[in-house]
Amino acid sequence: MASKGTAALEAMIEEATVDTDAHEDQLAGLFTMLEEHLAVPFITTVLGVEVTVGKIELVADSIVAVCARGRHRQRIGLLDLPLPTPAPDGAAWIDAYRHWAGR
Repeated sequence: MASKGTAALEAMIEEATVDTDAHEDQLAGLFTMLEEHLAVPFITTVLGVEVTVGKIELVADSIVAVCARGRHRQRIGLLDLPLPTPAPDGAAWIDAYRHWAGR
């Protein structure tokens, strides 16, 4: 999936954070959109190992992907998570979150 342009990402961020001022509220708004639109589970590769992203979670001041391989689980920040090609449905919301976090 091709990454959306800056204007499109800004529009998505505006949609997710409408009527919010505080950083925590904006983060919660983006998490809600991710939770609603990101198709999980999906498979990706982390450090050369195939893992399944089963869900996302809002923790402290970030959003993480809960990755699994067999019985092992690891939370990886969504900012650092490599996405597969093709990206899962709703991955544009990951792009929007990354754009928001990089402001």
